[in-house]
Amino acid sequence: MSITTREFGTTKEGKKVHLYTVKKEDGMEMTVTDFGATLVSLLVADRDGQRQDVVLGYDHLKDYEENRDFFGTTIGRNANRIAGASFAIDGITYHLVANENENNLHTDKQKGFHKVIWETRVLEQEDAVQFSHVSPDGEYGFPGTLQVSVTYTLRDDHAVEISYEGVSDKKTLINLTNHSYFNLRGHDAGDIGDAKVTILANGFTELRQGGIPTGRILPVDGTPMDFRTGRLVKDAIDTDWEQLLLTGGYDHNFVLDTERGKIQKIAQVEDEKTGRVMEVYSDLPGVQFYTGNALLLQKGKGNAAYGRRQGLCLETQYFPNNVNEPAFLQAVFEAGEVYQTTTVYKFLIF
Repeated sequence: MSITTREFGTTKEGKKVHLYTVKKEDGMEMTVTDFGATLVSLLVADRDGQRQDVVLGYDHLKDYEENRDFFGTTIGRNANRIAGASFAIDGITYHLVANENENNLHTDKQKGFHKVIWETRVLEQEDAVQFSHVSPDGEYGFPGTLQVSVTYTLRDDHAVEISYEGVSDKKTLINLTNHSYFNLRGHDAGDIGDAKVTILANGFTELRQGGIPTGRILPVDGTPMDFRTGRLVKDAIDTDWEQLLLTGGYDHNFVLDTERGKIQKIAQVEDEKTGRVMEVYSDLPGVQFYTGNALLLQKGKGNAAYGRRQGLCLETQYFPNNVNEPAFLQAVFEAGEVYQTTTVYKFLIF
């Protein structure tokens, strides 16, 4: 095992950014950066031993400074959507930037956690890199000074473990996620329609216009949302069905069949061509399955042309807009209460 550090470039404001690469003896390799606490690349072997990078991203820092699609980034303070770009805690209303019509998406597209240079600790003994950040009271409109850390660990069982921890000095909303786009045939392999996806969820949160949950949890039975036994992405993604038409494909929160606080398998992605399998584990109640419906044509790593539906996301989370839906589990934490959660992406061969 080795962890190496190298410069990634200088931001527009003149601040240096670094890349950190964790490499295992068997060749699996993970590279992360302190800009946005971002997963930049992940080299994983196929059934023939050929290693390919399976996450979409960029070769240059300047592209991550733009990164409209959030490739690989840590999203915070809140992931996903908040209706009306506002919420109330204990009778006090807090206003966020309305950056997706009248709603808020991923906190702040221009200045969120994905655009911050995080403090870094290289944890050699743990094969890990830890990023930390302090978000001051009132930043992005959220109450409380939030101290938060994100730790990427490359485990011996071919898994990337992402652990989050945070604490605020005021009661506040905390809901982080990682926004990596995966393509198990390689980041430059094109459409992900042939990926076989399993999601261990009996229900999903129904959406209304704008991608905001209605507050109702609908069963997946008999719908294009039923991934319990596995199905190809392409099988039903273009079905003439209201929930898919609203979002141009899959961009929905699935209600996981998990025990609260226990890390369990929640999803799986398989690729028949390469033999790669990615298992996903989480201790959170939901996962956003997104099929890159809004990806615009752009240049990615190695001059690859990225476009619509060329990567898929499985973003573990508290439900979207939970703070405004009393029936949903709230991602609201008391002053001094520790926010702590772990997501694991584990790779196998079949």
